[in-house]
Formats: sequence, structure tokens, C-alpha cells
Amino acid sequence: MRPVSIGEMAKELGVAVATLRRWHRQGRLLPAFRTRGGHRRYGCEDVRASLGLARPPAGKTVCYARVSSHDQAAQLQTQAARLERHCLEGGFSDVELVMDLGSGLNYRKKGLQRLLTDILRGRIARLVLVTKDRLLRFGSELLFRICAFFSVEVVILDADPAISREQQLTEDLVEILTVFSSRLYGSRSRKNQKALAI
Repeated sequence: MRPVSIGEMAKELGVAVATLRRWHRQGRLLPAFRTRGGHRRYGCEDVRASLGLARPPAGKTVCYARVSSHDQAAQLQTQAARLERHCLEGGFSDVELVMDLGSGLNYRKKGLQRLLTDILRGRIARLVLVTKDRLLRFGSELLFRICAFFSVEVVILDADPAISREQQLTEDLVEILTVFSSRLYGSRSRKNQKALAI
């Protein structure tokens, strides 16, 4: 494995860059070498060994696909096919596909709950997504932090989508309005059904 920068090493370990610098000053962590510009480079295996950390456990690769509504069923299949193709080309073994139908604001989706349980139980080595908002519209960073803690590699195929910040904010706003509108109309529908049953 190629030597990595201090920022990449911090991300790999799930700690702040300042923590690695402090460990360096304490003599707990030494870089494999320094570049001509004086930047530290670390060997991941050497760092894990020096800190007494086990190698990330072998486990399955989970491909997670999600769409918001039944109207997007074709998009769900497209996502799934793309994720599986990536895993096949990457030579990943023990691949599981998890698909969810529901809002990116819904934290109770069955597939997401099962995914989180498997991460916490140490059963997953790699999580593959098309984009990070396929996991959750808001709060995906928290789940990524949990992945880092449990040594789960996160692979995002479109890590830097070619859309503007304004378009992202517009999509977020539409998602919020859609969720709350459906909850409001669902609540009214239940009240109407109760009134008709009387």
C-alpha cells in the first residue's frame, strides 16, 4: 500500500490531524519518511502496528442503493447495477446489495437499520454508494464517522457531483417539503378515515 499523507492517515484512524502531530511529538508515531517539502508520509500497516491496532477485519462488501418513491423504481435498479458492476470490476468478494425505498430524511428504513447493525457488529469491511446522499440526505457524515471507527472503508462512486451548491440546497429544500407534506396529508387522511368510520 502506498504511503499516505498525515490527513489521509488521520482519516484512516478516525482522529484529528492535531492528534497525529501530538503523537509524533510524544514519539508514539513516526512517519515512514518525509517528502522534499518536509511533509510526513505514513505506512498504514506500520502505523496500525505501532499503535497496537488490529488490521481492519475481513468482512462483506455492502452496496447500498436508495430512491425516495415508487416512481423511481427504474433508478433504483440502475443504481444497483452500477454498484454491482463496480464491485465486480474491483474484484470484491462476498458482496451484498441492500436497497431501500424511502426518504433520505427517514432514519428508520429497514435496509439502513440492517446496514447500521452490521457495521456495529463488525460484519462489514466496505460500504459502496453511488453518492453520499443515497445513504442519508442529512447526517451521512455521522454514519461515515461510525464507519471509520469500525474500520469500514466507504467508497463513493460520484464523490464530487457536478452540481452547484445552489442546486444542492434546492434539492434539499424540495426533499424536506416533500417529506413534511406527505406527513401532513397522511395525518389528514387518517383523520378523515376515522371521521367516515363513525
